[in-house]
Amino acid sequence: MPYLELSLRCSEDEHPRYERALEDIGALAVTLVDADAGTADEHAILEPGVGETPLWTTLRLSALFPHDADALLLLSALEAFDPALDWGRTEFRNVEDQDWERAWMDRYAPMRFGARTWIVPWNSEMPAGADDQDAAVVRLDPGLAFGSGTHPTTSLCLQWLDALAAAGELQGREVLDYGCGSGILALAALKLGAAGALGIDNDPQALQASADNARRNGVDARLRLASPQQAPAGTFPVVVANILAAALDALADDLAARVAPGGRLALSGVLDGQQEELLRRYRPWFESLAVAHEGDWVRIDGVRRR
Repeated sequence: MPYLELSLRCSEDEHPRYERALEDIGALAVTLVDADAGTADEHAILEPGVGETPLWTTLRLSALFPHDADALLLLSALEAFDPALDWGRTEFRNVEDQDWERAWMDRYAPMRFGARTWIVPWNSEMPAGADDQDAAVVRLDPGLAFGSGTHPTTSLCLQWLDALAAAGELQGREVLDYGCGSGILALAALKLGAAGALGIDNDPQALQASADNARRNGVDARLRLASPQQAPAGTFPVVVANILAAALDALADDLAARVAPGGRLALSGVLDGQQEELLRRYRPWFESLAVAHEGDWVRIDGVRRR
């Protein structure tokens, strides 16, 4: 079924009033995206803090109405609801209905990281190479949680885990995935030979996505999931944290305490230029610190001093 789409630009401060007005007059759905997406001013929001709902400074707000709705009547109703808002910037267009999740998944192709690791959408055919006997294949449905392998921060971590496995430093070991998102890193570690994994995330939706993906991959018996407040104590020989630089800085003491002596740590979610401060922050606990780059992002990894 087609729809009538209303869209406009607004500021972060204005958006709640626009959204209330649109919902009041019967919008079927309201979505928000970065108004500067695809430009040099685009601002990525990857992993919000606990209790935070960050938005972009300038938003493009879109609302769907039945296809036979009258645009002029809608504008009149909106102006009557909140005449102080600028409805003159509103644009209308007709859009066709589609399965948005399926459309996204159809554009998400199988990917290989390192020598053995493959991330394959759950609804895709197995590509050549992924059916090799020693391939570590994660069948993934990212759902609404962050982490599909397409972003450099995740890619850098997957390459690191693959290299650890190749060096024999992952087989039979326990792994901590801090900020697990879709569970992709914990699942890859398990497929690469880890004995077990603990995924920690402050978002219940991420924990649910991780649990679903673990069942899909047949490793749910070896994956534990918890919020930061409920996570069991203990150290791990392998720890990976794919969050943002500010969180990595704030959690440095906690993350360092989670790595067993001689254990391995990887930190990602770090923009190029932010690594020096984090290197200084983690140097008291770790040696052999190294930085890997992919695009505008970096990964820091090192070994816990004994």
